[in-house]
Amino acid sequence: MLVSQILKSKSDDAVVIAAPGLLISDAAQILSEKRIGTLVISKDGATPDGILSERDIVRELGRRGAGCLSDTVDRLMTKKLVTCSPNDRADAVMQQMTDGRFRHMPVLDGGHMVGLISLGDVVKARLAELAMEKDALEGMIMGH
Repeated sequence: MLVSQILKSKSDDAVVIAAPGLLISDAAQILSEKRIGTLVISKDGATPDGILSERDIVRELGRRGAGCLSDTVDRLMTKKLVTCSPNDRADAVMQQMTDGRFRHMPVLDGGHMVGLISLGDVVKARLAELAMEKDALEGMIMGH
């Protein structure tokens, strides 16, 4: 299965983008209100400059306390992004996410962001793929 197929199957493919100067406290509020785990940080809304996850915020809260809430997202965001393309295979992307211990990956096409996939999206797609393979094999065995 390809990343493009995963993006098509998502019920809500909108990527939540924040500007670099947004306060961490405001970012946390957006994450909470939208019930999402990450924000893509972008100056122009098309090219990701970084990504900020709930884990980034919690880690900094544990390290420095509530003072980090007045920082801006560009200070805490992950700047060295791992991205994929719509033509990448889901199993390869799942391996990258697992090896890198992160849960969200921007999808770029020609340098512009076309979506964001989560580890959960990839696992769900892979499980659906395996279920279809199982049904096909059972059908062949049973003669259907």
